[in-house]
Amino acid sequence: MIDIQTLFRANGSRAAAPPMEAYMKNQFTFLGIRAGERKKLVATFLKEKGAPVDLLGLAATLFAEEEREFQYVAIDLLSLYGKKQPSEAIEVYEKLIITKSWWDTVDGLAGTVVSNHFKLYPELIPAYNEAWINGDNIWLARTAILFQLKYKEQTDVELLFSNCEKWLDSKEFFIQKAIGWALRQYAKVDSEAVRQFVNSHTLAPLSRREALKHIGEA
Repeated sequence: MIDIQTLFRANGSRAAAPPMEAYMKNQFTFLGIRAGERKKLVATFLKEKGAPVDLLGLAATLFAEEEREFQYVAIDLLSLYGKKQPSEAIEVYEKLIITKSWWDTVDGLAGTVVSNHFKLYPELIPAYNEAWINGDNIWLARTAILFQLKYKEQTDVELLFSNCEKWLDSKEFFIQKAIGWALRQYAKVDSEAVRQFVNSHTLAPLSRREALKHIGEA
């Protein structure tokens, strides 16, 4: 039985890789396996071998691989089986967020893996959110801003607004974008609250534009 790395390397496409690498600004090497094919290969692997026995260990191993698809596979697997992980898994997720960090992996971890984990273990939120939002790592801060994207009516609005406030002066594109995205998403639940927040604070033009994208100015 082959391991997942061998399976993926056998199915790479040299022709497909360069455009994928260019899209990611040539920061990462790609095998040339697009999302649809990646998910089929993961399904094939799981059908043959079953769920990983050591999911967290496998995720860490895949994040150490050179080719970017392996980081995506790790996130796919964590998304599938994350609900079976102990609360201490957050320590692994934190390490993955700051490993080979870019918006593609960080958003996958923040919006699904960490998001689901915090729903399972809400007692973890205060300490980790405080450390991430008050630290100097933009990817951990982005995760703190974005982890509630899918919470809808369950969003802790005070926490969302507080997290955004702490980074309003940031010049980082990925932080400005995250603030706008998080606010835009919550505007689907309470557009007036978002409009009031935007109008009572000085947001970067990008953040403001994203936040008000579907609700407009007052």
